[in-house]
Amino acid sequence: MIRVVVMGVSGSGKSSVGAGIAAAMGVPFLEGDSLHPARNVTKMAAGTPLNDDDRWPWLDQIGATLAKAEAGIVVSCSALKKVYRDRLREQAGAPLAFVFLDGSEAVLREHMAKRTGHFMPVSMLDSQLATLESPVGEPLVLRQDVSETIDVIVEKCVAWLSKLAA
Repeated sequence: MIRVVVMGVSGSGKSSVGAGIAAAMGVPFLEGDSLHPARNVTKMAAGTPLNDDDRWPWLDQIGATLAKAEAGIVVSCSALKKVYRDRLREQAGAPLAFVFLDGSEAVLREHMAKRTGHFMPVSMLDSQLATLESPVGEPLVLRQDVSETIDVIVEKCVAWLSKLAA
């Protein structure tokens, strides 16, 4: 079974899309933010962007989770830089597919403004967009436009992943 990371900046819909893909494929879903150390959540909630030193332990936790998921898993993780994705690929121990949720800044801001109860303020979007290195062209990456509905995105992702797993 394939292991999947649903990636993108905050507000792109990683959790909703990831949960939908996991349900459709009958595999577990892990909200990657749940693995952030408390100090990372505190920094982000205060509007302070994370640096690489903040992210490495978090990415290593995600990588370890991916490696253990022999029956498959879908994980939400921003995976903003190529070096982060490469580290996850190395740690996964099996092919790792990435679903890249991409969209205009206006659509992303609109999505973030509609969220309730999330620690990431809308003000953090600029730093996330500045950090993002597009994965388009990397192996096993599917780009999806976040202006589509969650159901449409999930349907397209499941079709693509099903072909990869066949």
